[in-house]
Amino acid sequence: MSGLPILTILIALPLAAAIACLFADAKAARMIALIATLLDFALGILLWANYQIGGPQWQFQENIGLFGSFGWALGIDGIALMLIELSVFLMPICVLSSWKAIEKRVPEYMAALLLTEALMLGVFMAQDLFLFYIFFEAGLIPMYLIIGIWGGADRIYASYKFFLYTLLGSMLMLIAMLWMVNFAHTSSIPVLMNTDFPVKAQTWLFLAFFASFAVKMPMWPVHTWLPDAHVQAPTAGSVILAGVLLKMGGYGFIRFSLPMFPEASVQMFGLVMALSSIGIVYTSLVALVQSDMKKLIAYSSVAHMAFVTFGLFAFNRQGIEGALMVMLGHGIVSGALFLCVGVVYDRLHTREIARYGGVSTNMPRYALLFLLFTMASIGLPGLSNFVGEFLSMMGTYEASSIAAFIMTTGIITGAAYMLYLYRRVAYGPLDKPDVAAMSDLSMRELALLVPLALVTIWMGVYPESFMAPMRKDVGVVLARTDRAWKGGDSKLAMGAPAKPAEAHGEAH
Repeated sequence: MSGLPILTILIALPLAAAIACLFADAKAARMIALIATLLDFALGILLWANYQIGGPQWQFQENIGLFGSFGWALGIDGIALMLIELSVFLMPICVLSSWKAIEKRVPEYMAALLLTEALMLGVFMAQDLFLFYIFFEAGLIPMYLIIGIWGGADRIYASYKFFLYTLLGSMLMLIAMLWMVNFAHTSSIPVLMNTDFPVKAQTWLFLAFFASFAVKMPMWPVHTWLPDAHVQAPTAGSVILAGVLLKMGGYGFIRFSLPMFPEASVQMFGLVMALSSIGIVYTSLVALVQSDMKKLIAYSSVAHMAFVTFGLFAFNRQGIEGALMVMLGHGIVSGALFLCVGVVYDRLHTREIARYGGVSTNMPRYALLFLLFTMASIGLPGLSNFVGEFLSMMGTYEASSIAAFIMTTGIITGAAYMLYLYRRVAYGPLDKPDVAAMSDLSMRELALLVPLALVTIWMGVYPESFMAPMRKDVGVVLARTDRAWKGGDSKLAMGAPAKPAEAHGEAH
């Protein structure tokens, strides 16, 4: 693969296909989008196959100077690789899920999906600070259009709320980026990750980046845009939102906040743990009382993202690796759950839980796959989410036993609301004629859900294949945070952490 600009091709392919869709009719646009996303998926597999585990930190680098210090600088490490694989895996599924559900302005819709894919991949590949910012912010535009044009009855309100929340947080991040480049005289992310910024400045820089990433995650109390966006978005929009866009917040924390502002990250340990604790308890309880299937899964996403922030800010290997596995596992499972909601919505055109019941009688294949994803969301051993949640809880326990106890309540309430949802939809008497008339999964719908089910089991049975590429890069982050954590006062911020030697033994 020497000399092949595979990262640029991965971005350019969906961009070119998006332009082609605008000049095609509905049938051709669907085919163009499907072929382009499948080709990108094939390139993603090629990328993974050629990635050297334990090799250089940054691989497949591409650098083209444009003006000044700014340039087309791409490159990936193991963490970015896994998030790229998640993105290219979900996109063909998103296109297939929209095959019949989207009937108006199909070429524009497919173009928006493809543009979203290109910009998402750019976020994980960018090695220039301003290039990252361009990709990070531009991704708002196609998602805003997907919600605002092809969404539900309150789509305009939801799309504006989504856009304004995420944009306002990022304005502070841009100001911080300008200060960083002025201080370090470079916009190279690999260089900035090893730059020692003044401790006093780090606090302000951390808060500026935190404003953007906390909204993107989303963390309590800036999470309120997410349920509205999910409920109004078409099924594919919800899959992209939950599967990939939420992960950009976690990626931002591990790429920028922890390595660039280690002292400030440690200072903010108590704040992050407190917000995550409130978030996991509050959103889990709110999920318990939802009557809308999509809203319940949306609130569960906020609760699951709290596992990510708990793990990342535990400042130990188990916590960070667990957080990354939660991001990957949640991306697969939440996307699958939204697809399961989309399947019954296409038949009955309602998401009210009370309108269903007994579907396991006439839709056994659907009920089986829905049960698998429900169990994975709960964290059943042997399925994807268990590994990440267990590791992040282990890491958090070393940092704060109180926080680990609160995480446990999130797992218990998570089981309660997911089993409540499944029981009300799949079991009980099949006494509603329109529900009884619903047909089981078609071949197209099986093609959507079976690959997700296989990956869910793969991640649970053999997580090492996903963790191995990221392990060295987690060590790089720990090397930056260890010195601050061991010498800081943050250990007293919440609970009673283990001794530094115990909490960080694996990092060395």
